[in-house]
Amino acid sequence: MLYYELGDIVTLKKPHACGENEWEITRLGIDMKLKCLNCERVVWISRIDFEKRVRKIKVDGKFISIVHHKKNEE
Repeated sequence: MLYYELGDIVTLKKPHACGENEWEITRLGIDMKLKCLNCERVVWISRIDFEKRVRKIKVDGKFISIVHHKKNEE
């Protein structure tokens, strides 16, 4: 299972209809709530579909591939 936090910025496999491909995670759980950073449209997507579609996550100002993303160890 991949780990995400509220406020994470991710890119998905396909861009939104407005042309933007950056999304902010605004809710976690069995369903994910994402907000488009261009038009601010909010969409709900199941976690299973989300994990199939997510490609990159923004860490320290740079996008990295989701396969290289590690959970922060505290």
